[in-house]
Amino acid sequence: MADSFIEVVAQDGGRFNAYIARPAQGSGPGLVLLQEIFGINETMRSTADRFAEEGYVVLVPDLFWRIKPGISLGYGEADMKQALDYLGRFDVDLAIDDIAATVATLRALPEQAGKVGAVGYCLGGKLAFLSAARTDVDCAVSYYGVGLEANLDEVPAVRCPMVFHFPENDAHCPPETRERISAALRTRPQIEQYVYPGCDHAFAAPSRPQYDKPAAMMAYSRTLALLRKVLGPVYDLNALWEAHCYYEFATRDVDAVMPTMVAQPYVNHVPTMTGGVGHDKLKHFYTHHFVNSNPADTKLIPISRTIGADRIVDEFIFSCTHSCEIDWLLPGVAPTGKYFEVPMLAVVCFRGDKLYNEHIYWDQASVLVQVGLLNPEGLPVAGIESARKLLDETLPSNQLMGTKSRV
Repeated sequence: MADSFIEVVAQDGGRFNAYIARPAQGSGPGLVLLQEIFGINETMRSTADRFAEEGYVVLVPDLFWRIKPGISLGYGEADMKQALDYLGRFDVDLAIDDIAATVATLRALPEQAGKVGAVGYCLGGKLAFLSAARTDVDCAVSYYGVGLEANLDEVPAVRCPMVFHFPENDAHCPPETRERISAALRTRPQIEQYVYPGCDHAFAAPSRPQYDKPAAMMAYSRTLALLRKVLGPVYDLNALWEAHCYYEFATRDVDAVMPTMVAQPYVNHVPTMTGGVGHDKLKHFYTHHFVNSNPADTKLIPISRTIGADRIVDEFIFSCTHSCEIDWLLPGVAPTGKYFEVPMLAVVCFRGDKLYNEHIYWDQASVLVQVGLLNPEGLPVAGIESARKLLDETLPSNQLMGTKSRV
């Protein structure tokens, strides 16, 4: 990993290392990633690599270098004790100077293009806040920052956009303290803050027992929304999704589909749990059960498309004649020759300029009714009319309610 570090010259003349992660594109906006109390460990390095996939040139400065260079701790009891000892000897003011030196070094790199932001976790969450108040970063994000209440007098100095992520049940920040912090932050209109119900400190750290994946994913999207807005890079997600679908349904070319996705993507068709995780399994699925398994008259009718910072929500109608076995949609069902239309919803997540995952939803009961495998008599199930009403809102509502709809 030696070639993944660069040297930073501190403002007082000292020298320390910073882990660097570069985007595949070769250049991009800058991001300073600020450590927890465990040093530049595997979690921080993998997080930096993930942000590099998003298009950023990332530096993770060794902020414990004045105590002991190169600290990389795990999350066990002994390492926690050691980390707390380092924290007790940590000088916050000198650390902010070191962060300022890191920002300057990052801005001077030939591969860094445009603005620079900061993202920090735990101790780094506090340092991200203070960096926004004391340095020239262009935006900052704080995850469960510890001890923020001690520096609320610096909130007025924060002039760049910021996002704060607060877990509801953070033992290091009880509700009354969080409310005091929140009240101070509300005085700055460019600051966003979010509370994650039921979550504890370190909810965004995959290697720790407090990890909460849904909350971490939500927080990550909100973080990325700020970074994209202030720093860029901005990718044409619509064009990327259109190209992906073109190779899937028009040219039916698996070898063209796969390069539109990250190295290890996953796809989940939620009602049937078909798809794949990882390049090889997904390519096998696409080859043998999806791209070449759709009927000749397959058609996608667009209804709406919502585009966010890192995902697309695509609403459409899928229609075809069940003239061949459709493994991903009706696995194990022999062709019935029946025509059907069904509303579908695709939630497509991107990482940088590549698709990362797809969650596809539809009403399987409606499909089963239309192909003759489910008798709708006495059941609250709609057939093709559920798709037709998306195209014509004047069609009657509440038909399944019978006489109750007239009460």
